[in-house]
Amino acid sequence: MTFHVLVPDSVNKKAVEILQAAGLKVTAPGQMKREETLAALADADALILRSATKADAALIAAAPHLKVIARAGVGVDNVDLAAASARKIAVMNTPDGNTVATAELAFALMLALARHIPQAYDSLNAGKWDRKSFMGVELRGKTLGVVGFGRIGRAVAKRALAFEMQVVAYDPFVPAAVAEQMGAKLVSLDELYAQADYITLHSVVNDQNRQMINHDSLAKMKKGVRIINAARGALINETDLAEAIKSGQVAGAAVDVYAEEPPPAGHPLIGLAGVIDTPHLGASTEEAQVAVAIEAAELVVAALTKGEYKNVVNAAALG
Repeated sequence: MTFHVLVPDSVNKKAVEILQAAGLKVTAPGQMKREETLAALADADALILRSATKADAALIAAAPHLKVIARAGVGVDNVDLAAASARKIAVMNTPDGNTVATAELAFALMLALARHIPQAYDSLNAGKWDRKSFMGVELRGKTLGVVGFGRIGRAVAKRALAFEMQVVAYDPFVPAAVAEQMGAKLVSLDELYAQADYITLHSVVNDQNRQMINHDSLAKMKKGVRIINAARGALINETDLAEAIKSGQVAGAAVDVYAEEPPPAGHPLIGLAGVIDTPHLGASTEEAQVAVAIEAAELVVAALTKGEYKNVVNAAALG
């Protein structure tokens, strides 16, 4: 029996090479429209996705033979986990491939916030020579609060410590010793809000932390705090953050992710003074795209040909 792997999103060609070398049938024409994906799913055994394709209940229902969904990336919020689990479909992610890329972007955004780099660039390109308007601050000696101390959060902390920042972190699933070993300190969320000059978000979204950055939590933060989000847009109440920036409670924000992507017209943070907006570039490096493609392909090969399942995010639901 030859297993069929459908790749409806654009992934690095190395993924296809790995799948074909394992003797699998591969359909990977590049970015597919939804109707094309639905039609191609009839005999698919595995699906490899990036973020463009939404594996919702209707799409999963169109794939009667589907056994595996592999996400070439960390977040699986574009996959209906309940629908997949009901069908006993394993959903796997690739948590290692884009760690450095996302950490470097978060740190770049923090530096850009501190030194007003995009605004100064726009000013100079508009023919102005205005140095006084872009007085910045140094990172050295400031406190960085890292919300979510997994792979990416720790990678950001490592870079912050090299810049002589103090690092406090919040993560209910990480032992305090993990932070202490690298020179950071694990604290409660309220303590982090009170201490941090910069806050960077690196949590997955769940019912407990959805819109955790909101009117109430923003009021607990230092006046003049700067916020970076290269994780998930749903962690922030975007209207509340915009109001906090307008009031001066928050000095600035850098956001790479949005509750709705692409963000709709009239989004409260797009074009707002003090905000740096980027279009979900966290994993957009050549190295990261190669790494997640290879990892996703290897996961699918192991699952289909050996019955070995790794990085299964819905393992508990599958029993």
